[in-house]
Amino acid sequence: MIDVAGLSKTFPAGRGKPDHRAVDALSFTVQPGEVFGLLGPNGAGKTTTLRMLCTVLKPSAGRASIAGFDVRTQPTEVRRSIGFLSANTGVYDRMTAVEMVAYYGKLYGLGGAALADRMEALFATLQMEEFRNVLGGRMSTGMKQKVSIARALIHDPPVLIFDEPTSGLDVLVQRAVLQNILKLKADGKTILFSTHIMTEVQKLCDRVAILAKGKIVAAGTVAELKAQFAQDDLEEIFFALVGA
Repeated sequence: MIDVAGLSKTFPAGRGKPDHRAVDALSFTVQPGEVFGLLGPNGAGKTTTLRMLCTVLKPSAGRASIAGFDVRTQPTEVRRSIGFLSANTGVYDRMTAVEMVAYYGKLYGLGGAALADRMEALFATLQMEEFRNVLGGRMSTGMKQKVSIARALIHDPPVLIFDEPTSGLDVLVQRAVLQNILKLKADGKTILFSTHIMTEVQKLCDRVAILAKGKIVAAGTVAELKAQFAQDDLEEIFFALVGA
């Protein structure tokens, strides 16, 4: 469902300085019902990779497809096929939860009974009934993150991309986000999950790729990585590979 081959992104530095290769020839696939983790320190290239897959940035080289659609030549179809969530997704202060989720549903072409039914299902699943009419400016952090999840899921996309979605959240909200991701996995969604938190990797990810300086330096299941490096502690493997 996600197919990446030789994907690269180079940013020009200017003023005679060498260009910066933020992402360097990444290749991986993610299948339906699978959570694939991109694990790396800040600056490793995780967010740049996700932005290319979301069609926000154009690749400098290589190719990538989402649900069979090419990120270069079919960006509209790609955007319709994905739901995106990060810890920094903002909500509108003067719109209620219902208004925001409905607005995004309409952007994806939903309306009438189909939109109403989808919203009711999401509000029930995410336990949003109690604050459905609360303005964004009066929501707690946890409420805002649930609204962000609902917006990402309103069009029922087959592919979900999460960019460090628990960063900066309290432990209760983190737990709720992770539990919802596990439910989405059980529903057969294809999930790409970027993080630098080892406990999240071990709870969620079927496979993981460790990035350092824009390159994949190791990939496989957690068990395979532990066996490959003869180390039972994933964090120690991570630190050894990224040079921390």
